[in-house]
Amino acid sequence: MQASVEISLYPLNIEYIKYIQEFIENINKNKNLIIETNGMSTQIFGDYHEIMKTLTDEVYNSFQKTGAAVFVFKIVNAFLKQ
Repeated sequence: MQASVEISLYPLNIEYIKYIQEFIENINKNKNLIIETNGMSTQIFGDYHEIMKTLTDEVYNSFQKTGAAVFVFKIVNAFLKQ
């Protein structure tokens, strides 16, 4: 199943920019997904299971590094990349 996710990260840390950049760099390592980032969020397109595995791993890593953080996800079971 194909899926599309929009995700935003809000680290509750004074050095928030470096944690956002690191999260984006890490998800971009998965070459099986299409990932686009803009000033407000990151969009991820591809196989549902591949997206969710990547996000499970990287959200966990981000929580470990930043301490408290908020992630906001929107997910749809369709490939919305235009």
